[in-house]
Amino acid sequence: MIGINEDRLWKRLMEMSQVGGTANGGVCRVTLTEEDKQGRDLFIEWCKQAGCSIEIDQMGNIFAKRAGKDNSLLPVMVGSHLDSQPTGGKYDGVLGVLAGLEVIETLNDLEIITEHPIELVSWTNEEGARFSPAMISSGVFAKEFSLEYAYSRKDKDGLLLGQELEKIGYKGSVPVGNRPYKATFELHIEQGPILEAEQKSVGIVTGVQGIRWYDLTFQGQETHAGPSPMGYRKDPVKEMLPLLTRIYDFEEEFGKHARITIGNLVASPGVRNTVPGELNVTLDLRHPDTDTLTAMDLALKKLISNFNKTKKVQVELDQIWYSEPIRFDDKCVSAVRDAVAKLDYPAMELVSGAGHDSVYISKVSPTSMIFIPCEKGLSHNEKENIEKKDAFQGTNVLLHAVLELARE
Repeated sequence: MIGINEDRLWKRLMEMSQVGGTANGGVCRVTLTEEDKQGRDLFIEWCKQAGCSIEIDQMGNIFAKRAGKDNSLLPVMVGSHLDSQPTGGKYDGVLGVLAGLEVIETLNDLEIITEHPIELVSWTNEEGARFSPAMISSGVFAKEFSLEYAYSRKDKDGLLLGQELEKIGYKGSVPVGNRPYKATFELHIEQGPILEAEQKSVGIVTGVQGIRWYDLTFQGQETHAGPSPMGYRKDPVKEMLPLLTRIYDFEEEFGKHARITIGNLVASPGVRNTVPGELNVTLDLRHPDTDTLTAMDLALKKLISNFNKTKKVQVELDQIWYSEPIRFDDKCVSAVRDAVAKLDYPAMELVSGAGHDSVYISKVSPTSMIFIPCEKGLSHNEKENIEKKDAFQGTNVLLHAVLELARE
């Protein structure tokens, strides 16, 4: 049974982790920074050593192609992203990129030439840590965003994405998108605790949860904390508490796959001895089933409507983002499933709880993902950690899934 070079993969992961490495053992390789440029440069150097041709598109996405026997056939794409959170880990995204490179190098070692070309991609700004929204380059690739919109995104200092892309020398000339693929695979750490808890080395990812983001604005009335009795107040914080408790009850109402997150609460004017006049709350609802996520949305709107009929404080609900649930391509999922069976690795099927570039790519190419466990489910964290064995097994699954479709 053929397999990848475990030590070479691990050595590359450790070497890339030194680019933007932090004192606490993590990585700060935020998109379009000098550290991001260094990581890109190193990646391209390795790809050229592996005999790949390189193209960079107008969003700075890097494409490294290994020729096939018939280069007129559609390529099989693998890859992920190299950018990180400001206090990120060594493996989020970069594992998928360097695992794709390892697949190519293994095929070189074994002198296997696939019928279809294999193309390795590193997407720009997957994390969205500096420029919002996340996954914007794969979104432009899939025509979910315009190139002009992407270039106009600003960071907290007012710097434009387009200008910063040019500044680090990665504003390519190749048009974004219109690159058809036979299949696309992305290997990634799970970023959650399920695989570790179930003692599985590989996750066969069948899709991605749908996501709805909301802003809730509670309108109360500012008043002095001392002279104003409790019953006379229009206190948005007090009135908010039972409503949010009811929203958390969605877990019981809509089942174990429902996800409810209150991520940020800001009271204004934010003074200790003043009842707030306004309270802003962010809400994240997720579910892998479209109908159920729609039902959660309707239940939320009904809750808010009933609240506004009975309370002195009023709530404005604004949905700011919707990402529909994604079901990955059956043939790509089957290729991953077949690879797991061939290799006899402990595995399970699951749905991704986090967004990935594969969400957008699945709209324009047959797509699937492969997960491996991460310690305690930690990600976006300097303590993010994986086992070398799991990286080896996940990359072997990637190798065999790619071979199944690239040989046809």
